[in-house]
Amino acid sequence: MDTIFLLRKSGSMTVFSNIQEISKKEEMEAGDYFETEFEKERLEFLSTEIHCHKEAAVWAAKVLYHSTQLYLIRENTAKDLDKLIPKLKIAQDTSSVLSADLSLRFLPQIASLLHTADPNDPLVGILEDILTRFHYSGIGYPLHLEKIDWEKELKDKIYRKLYLERIVEKKAYELAEIPYLNQLLIGEFGMYKEEFWRELKIITEE
Repeated sequence: MDTIFLLRKSGSMTVFSNIQEISKKEEMEAGDYFETEFEKERLEFLSTEIHCHKEAAVWAAKVLYHSTQLYLIRENTAKDLDKLIPKLKIAQDTSSVLSADLSLRFLPQIASLLHTADPNDPLVGILEDILTRFHYSGIGYPLHLEKIDWEKELKDKIYRKLYLERIVEKKAYELAEIPYLNQLLIGEFGMYKEEFWRELKIITEE
């Protein structure tokens, strides 16, 4: 899992000549590492109710690691996609979403590269399904989020704050022009809207 650590620190990742297995020891070390990283990021929102969900963090790291390897190594891998990119079988909440985001925030880059290489690659669909479920990490990537009840989705005030901040950071117009999100953003900007996002339209109707 050293490759994930390197990615988070420098933005680069080591790619091997074959798909590497991840040992239980590496998973445990990764869990401890992500817990430390989560605590650093938690300083930004100072919540005593949101904690690192190690299982979600390690799962996301494995998804990112294997997706990156699969971008270059595809020979005889089709049959193993479900094993290499497993589904996360836990209840989804703010802690698991933010913990998974420690790695999944890098996944849109990999999905874009794979889509450019082959739009019909089944791995693209798998990664887009993950990003649709963990769409906080997919902000800025074209996803189908029409069925989301945004008021329910963003009921946690800390998650809502972080979600809006990332929309602004990524200049994600498609999300920012959804009426409910648009109203939240305009409310947050207040009189400084022109400084935060001059080009953003104010949506007044559903």
